Amino acid sequence: MITENYSQFFKALAKNNHKSWFHENKKKYEQEVKAPFLQLLEALIPVLRDWDDRILPDPKKALFRINRDVRFSKDKSPYNLIMKAGFSPNGKKSVFPGYYLGIDADSIHVGGGLFMLQPADLKKVRAEIAENSDRFLQIVEATSFKERLGDLLGENSKRLDKDLMPAAEKNPLIYKKQFYAMASLPLEAHYGSEKLPEIILSHFREIKPLNDFLNNALI
Repeated sequence: MITENYSQFFKALAKNNHKSWFHENKKKYEQEVKAPFLQLLEALIPVLRDWDDRILPDPKKALFRINRDVRFSKDKSPYNLIMKAGFSPNGKKSVFPGYYLGIDADSIHVGGGLFMLQPADLKKVRAEIAENSDRFLQIVEATSFKERLGDLLGENSKRLDKDLMPAAEKNPLIYKKQFYAMASLPLEAHYGSEKLPEIILSHFREIKPLNDFLNNALI
């Protein structure tokens, strides 16, 4: 599982974020970062597939590349300082809601929901929330949800379709353009822990009712 060596690699990469250093230390990356991260994904996927068999079984399919897309960024550093994975129906770039895991040098970021929605899908989700507002609020305002994940996140639109305004007066969350939640845990406390998969899954379990709700809006 994840050890202190994982953290040390990313701390060193932060100071040496260029291709020559990474290539010199690629073996260390493969052994101390990528391999344990994939091992963690392997422990999570069977449970996630029990919830939704559309989630792909191959952990490598859930993994995001460590290489940054620098085409439209002022920061030309070639590598991310975090390992990331996404578990969604039919793949990590799916339009359906999913589960997210990211681990950097210091923190474990775990959550899920919908991060990116096309206008037509956003309209469907908002209509579902308007029609089933009480159920939606029961999910995101549940004590266990709040304790593990905090508030529902996502940017708000400044405007809303007129037919949704009455529902939005009772439930302002309809204004959101994304619907997700995220928790951050200290990594050091979980070095070498075999309990880490279950800790992550405990957060995913809180996300599942939200994902089920959002998925129902899109199918």
